[in-house]
Amino acid sequence: MTPQGFEEIPHTADVALRVWGQDLTELFINAARGLAWLMADPETVHLGKEVALDLRAPDVETLLVTWLGELIYLNERDGVVFTEFDLEEVTPTHLRGTARGGRAGEVRHFVKAATFSGLAIRATERGLETTITFDV
Repeated sequence: MTPQGFEEIPHTADVALRVWGQDLTELFINAARGLAWLMADPETVHLGKEVALDLRAPDVETLLVTWLGELIYLNERDGVVFTEFDLEEVTPTHLRGTARGGRAGEVRHFVKAATFSGLAIRATERGLETTITFDV
């Protein structure tokens, strides 16, 4: 069972998550938590690394892919899975905040990238929702 805010959905070749949140901040945090869950068992992550992020993009979907891409890059570079997030500002074109994580005891997937495949953030009954496909 996954934490509230995301769920894995079937995909033919890659891995996909349906993610939701009351606002952009919650949606972006839940997307990052979903990414962490895909990468490893979050319960086995030993916190020890903190990074400040300040990202810009021309639109909200590109910002979401940029955000997840940065977390994937840091995972590949440093072996860190980020599981805690304090986002001070999230607008459709700017994200500023902090991510905390560490090495995981149990690795699930090597995630190469977040993709734009079918990506559209839309308003629903539970707030904002999107489906994110990850290249694994």
